[in-house]
Amino acid sequence: MTHSTATTPRNCWIEISKSALHNNLVAFKQLLQPNQQLLCVVKANAYGHDAQMIAEAAMEFGADWLGVFQVEEGVLLRKAGLRAPILVLGPSFGEQFQIAAKYELQLTIPSLESINNYTSNLPSTNVPIHLKLETGTNRQGIRFEELEDVSKIILSNQLSVQGAYTHYADIEDTTDHDFATSQRLQFENSIEKLNSLGINIPFPHTACTAATILFPKTYFQLVRVGIGMYGLWPSKETNVSAHTLGRAQIELQPVMQWKTRITQIKQVPAGEFVGYGRTFRTTRKTTLAIVPVGYADGYSRRFSNAANTLVRGTRARVVGRVCMNLSMIDVTDVPGAQEGDVVTLLGTDGDETVSAEQLATLADTINYEIVTRAAPGAPRIWV
Repeated sequence: MTHSTATTPRNCWIEISKSALHNNLVAFKQLLQPNQQLLCVVKANAYGHDAQMIAEAAMEFGADWLGVFQVEEGVLLRKAGLRAPILVLGPSFGEQFQIAAKYELQLTIPSLESINNYTSNLPSTNVPIHLKLETGTNRQGIRFEELEDVSKIILSNQLSVQGAYTHYADIEDTTDHDFATSQRLQFENSIEKLNSLGINIPFPHTACTAATILFPKTYFQLVRVGIGMYGLWPSKETNVSAHTLGRAQIELQPVMQWKTRITQIKQVPAGEFVGYGRTFRTTRKTTLAIVPVGYADGYSRRFSNAANTLVRGTRARVVGRVCMNLSMIDVTDVPGAQEGDVVTLLGTDGDETVSAEQLATLADTINYEIVTRAAPGAPRIWV
């Protein structure tokens, strides 16, 4: 996790808006009932935003839990002084159970094999566990027919079960949510089965960002908000569904802006090539700006000859191939562009915006990947 309060980063930097984060978390908290709690997902370095910074602010703004993917992420947050309940959403093995006990982390048990592994490596301190239930995604998850065997192991070893949860397969990808409904009903059946076997579940949870926006029936006792807390909609379909269902009252504000600086300006005559592979040729006298960001920083080669950047509030297109550490942009139509000018790769400058969704379309991916991969080595700065 790299964060800084520096005001003049060297090559590129990520600006994190505290006010936008506050807006988003308050919006989600307001959807919940007083007896329901909010888990903020800060795995993958908080989707590229900086896990420690985001986790500290999230707790300040009313989060109840934090979610990470692996034990080591949780340890870093504990060492940073965060005392909230932390759920490890990914699998754990061997000595990780002991580490989880030492740092008071809660663990996911995603399979019958996993619970057997856990009981073979039982830490001296009982670690609260959450059962990951299979309902149709066929990723991590305990199948319904395995619940009886799992319950026997829990009871015989007096394990502390704090929660049970599942993931929806396509709640973000469609406006037809029949399959998601079937998953919720399967989850409820599984919880009833566990109860009948003597396993009480204090915190059942199924809701991701899309489910939290769309379907209060998915909330149970805990909701897990990831992409939405960073101010991004999970998908166009979620936005459409929210309007259709009358649930579009939530207004999300993007938390991340990704910026760099012009390091060189050069005049290129008409008819000359730019960059590797000669994929771009000037058709006029062109003012070219060089910026020190490339695919090594997560700025995709798919942006070559396609993406826009913002300079002095004006759109400036990437020309030529994005290189490993450099890119070229056409600033011919940017009045007064000069070396040292700030270039916005992702975010807003004046009346213009380059969104994660726009970049995701160019890269044939989703907004999650754009922000998560953005300049992993660059400082994150509160604004």
